[in-house]
Amino acid sequence: MERVVVTGAGLTSALGNDPQIFWENLAGGKSGIGPIERFDAGPTGISVASEIKDFPFDKYLVHKDSKRMDRFSWYGIYAGLEALADSGIDLEREDPYRIGVMLGSGIGGLTTLQEQIIKMHIKGPQRISPLFVPMAIANMAAGNLALRVGAKGICTATVTACASATHSIGEAFRNIKFGYSDAILAGGTEAPIDEIGIGGFSALTALTRESDPAKASIPFDEARSGFVIGEGAGVLVLESLTHALARNAEILGEVVGYGATCDAHHMTTPDPTGEPAAMAMKAAITEAGISPKAIDYVNAHGTSTPANDVAETEAILQALGEESQTLISSTKGATGHLLGAAGAIEAIACLKALETQFAPGTINTQHLDPKIRANVLIGRGEATAMQYALSNSLGFGGHNGVLCFKRWEETNEF
Repeated sequence: MERVVVTGAGLTSALGNDPQIFWENLAGGKSGIGPIERFDAGPTGISVASEIKDFPFDKYLVHKDSKRMDRFSWYGIYAGLEALADSGIDLEREDPYRIGVMLGSGIGGLTTLQEQIIKMHIKGPQRISPLFVPMAIANMAAGNLALRVGAKGICTATVTACASATHSIGEAFRNIKFGYSDAILAGGTEAPIDEIGIGGFSALTALTRESDPAKASIPFDEARSGFVIGEGAGVLVLESLTHALARNAEILGEVVGYGATCDAHHMTTPDPTGEPAAMAMKAAITEAGISPKAIDYVNAHGTSTPANDVAETEAILQALGEESQTLISSTKGATGHLLGAAGAIEAIACLKALETQFAPGTINTQHLDPKIRANVLIGRGEATAMQYALSNSLGFGGHNGVLCFKRWEETNEF
C-alpha cells in the first residue's frame, strides 16, 4: 500500500484566495463574516454571511464561462488550478488515466436552479436555458475541472452535505493508498449565497439571526444561535509518496487516516450521544496506526448550532478519552460554514497548523457552554507542538467524515 501525501493546495474564501493569505488571516484572528451584499436579504431575516468579495475570476476564467457555468464551478476550477500550480505536477508528463478529480458539493448549482425555475415560472418551460442541467448538477465542478486539466482517471462528486469535501479527500486518499491513482485533485466547492440558499436555511432555523458579525458565528459559546453561511472552495493535490519523491515534489503534509460513519438518527439533528461521530474519529486514528493520545489538535466541525457543538465535543471525548486535554477549535468563527466545501478549507487549516506549529483559535467565542467539557481553544490561537491533527465534518443526513493528518518533516522515514 502507498503512503499518501499532500503536494499542493488551492482555495478561495472570504479570508483570502490562496492558502498563505487565508492562513495569515485565520491565524491572525480575522473574520470573513460581514453584511450580505450580493442581494437584499432583508426578507429572509438573515443579515450576515461569509461572502467572497474579491474573487479573481479573470485568472483562469473568461466571459463565456460566466454564461456556461454556475458560480460553484468557478470556485472549484479556480481552487483546483491553484492547487495544481502549487504542486508543480507537469501533467504533460503524466499518464492522464492515473490522474483523478474528486470534488464534492453539498448542493451544486443553486443560483442556476433559482434563476431558471423563476424563468420557467414567468416565461414558460420553452425559455429554460439549454445549459440549465449541466450548469446545475452537482458533479459539474468536478467534470469541468477534469476537462480543464485533462485528468482522465477517476472523477467523482461526493454529495454528503457538509461532509462532502472531507469524504472526497478521504476517498481520494484510499484510492491512491491502494494503488489505483498516482495523484488526485480532491476537495469541495459551494456557492449557496443567494435568495433560495439563505431563505431555505433560514426557514430551517439553522442560521443565526444575529446582525453583528462579531457575535454571529460563535462555536461552543453559550449564546450561540445558529451558523453563518459561507461560500468558496478548497482543493488538495493528493499524491502517492512514491510518485511525489520521484519528481522531487515539495510535500505539505501526509494523510494517514480516514473515518466515515452515519448517525442513522435524524435528517438534520446529530445523534446526541456522539457515538457515530466518535466511531469515525476512532477509525481515522486506527488507520493512522497511532494512539488517541497522539492527536495534538482537532479542527472541529463546530457550526455554532446548539445541537452540533455539544454532541461533537462529547464525541471527541469518547474518541480521545474522557480526560483528554487535546486542543480543539472551530475555524467557522472566522470563515462561516462553507457547507460542502467546509472540510476542504479546514483540511488546509490543519495542514498549515501542523506546518507552523500554531493552533488557530475559535475567535469571538467568549463564554463556553457549561455543557461542553472538551478543551476548546478560544481567542486567536496559540503556538504548540503538533504532529497529528484531526479534521471533523458532520453533515445533514447523519454523514460523518474525519481525516487524520501528520506533519511532514524531511526526517520522516520513507
